[in-house]
Amino acid sequence: MRASPGPHLTQAGVDLARRIGSTSGPFERVVTSTLPRAFETAIAMGFAVDEQLDALSMMAAGVEDEINWDAGFAAWARAIKRGGAAARFAQVQADVLRSIVRSIPDGGRALVISHGGIVEAGALGCLLLTRGVADEPYCSYCEGVRLMFDRDTVIDVEMLRTT
Repeated sequence: MRASPGPHLTQAGVDLARRIGSTSGPFERVVTSTLPRAFETAIAMGFAVDEQLDALSMMAAGVEDEINWDAGFAAWARAIKRGGAAARFAQVQADVLRSIVRSIPDGGRALVISHGGIVEAGALGCLLLTRGVADEPYCSYCEGVRLMFDRDTVIDVEMLRTT
């Protein structure tokens, strides 16, 4: 939560991140976007940031012409299936997530903090099917998707909601 257009978390955002962080972790690796609010969220959750990636910071050119960031998983899946900018962006996000997974030990866990639209694209890019997320609305503050991998393949998915 931030007071747009400001780049930093509000006190309500810090409080939410603290609450979510108190029941999360531990993590072998914490990766955030380069935007201040993502880094601040990890710190407020109680986790040191290992790396910040530009790829997690904003959607690629042309994606917002195909879909609104807050359209939800079903709309994202439809946009990705059309094969345009959204599909290319989802593949890039999936590659980023798989790279992070490869960097942690077997059985390890990583926390990735990015932004609305980016979460949905990355999760769907990793999934062969949209099972478990097909009808889900977009991810709001401190919400996301837990992807469980066996090597490069997602074997299970769980929505993480704050309520």
